[in-house]
Amino acid sequence: MLIGIKRWFASPPDASSQVWGEVSAWARHNGCKFRGVPGEGFVIDGQSAGTAWRLEWGPSQRPYIDTHELRLRADLPLPGDLQMVLMNRGLQETMEKAIFEQYVEGVQTRIDQQTPPEMRWLVMFPRLTGNEMGPLRTSFVAVASAKCWMLLWLQGQLTCAIQAAPLDATTPMALMVSRSRLMLRTALADPDLASLQSWLCLFQTAIAEANRVACQPPATDANGPATAASGWAASVVPGSEGRS
Repeated sequence: MLIGIKRWFASPPDASSQVWGEVSAWARHNGCKFRGVPGEGFVIDGQSAGTAWRLEWGPSQRPYIDTHELRLRADLPLPGDLQMVLMNRGLQETMEKAIFEQYVEGVQTRIDQQTPPEMRWLVMFPRLTGNEMGPLRTSFVAVASAKCWMLLWLQGQLTCAIQAAPLDATTPMALMVSRSRLMLRTALADPDLASLQSWLCLFQTAIAEANRVACQPPATDANGPATAASGWAASVVPGSEGRS
C-alpha cells in the first residue's frame, strides 16, 4: 500500500503520463530542461536567441484564473521602471468589475499591494486607443507606463503572433512587463504539447520584439519623449512594482 501511495503522489495532476512524456521528450529534443513538480505540475527551462526563459504549468497563482495556469517568463534588458500589460477584453472586463465591486461598492478605498499588479495598472496607466491598437482593437486592451514603448513593441511581428494565439473570448490571458521581466499568464487546464508550443511561439516572438525595440537608437518625436530604450525610463510613471 505504501508503494501505491508513493506512486500516486509522483503522478502528474490532471494530465496523463503520456502527455507529460510527450512534453518531456519534446523539451529534451529542443535542448530544454524538463522538471516535474510532484503534486503540482512541471517546469521547462530553455533559451531563445540567447535569452533564457522558463515555462511553468501548475495551480493558478491569480484569482482570475480558476483552472491550472500556464506561466512563461524571461528577464530582458529593459528599463526597470517600465510597466505594461496587454490582455484580452474578457479579462479586462472581469478585472474592472472586480475593481468596482471591491473598491467602489465595498468599504475599501484604495488599491493595496495584495491586488495583482496587472489589475492596478488598469487604473494607474493610460490605455492605448483603438487606432493605436490596430488589428488588436476588437479583442485586446493594453495599458502602459510608457505608451511609446508599447506602440513600438506592437509595430513588429508581435501583433500577428497575438492574433494567432490559441485563445478564445472566455480564456484569460495577460502579457506583461515589470521590473525588466516579461511574463505571460493564461488558463490552461490540460498541458497538451500543441498548446504549449503555440504559447511558447507567441512568447518567443514577444522576447524578440522586446529585444528589437531595446536595441533601437534614441529617437524623439514631436508628440512625446524619447521612444528608444534610453528614454523610456524617464517617461515611466514613478512607483515601480515588484516582480510577480
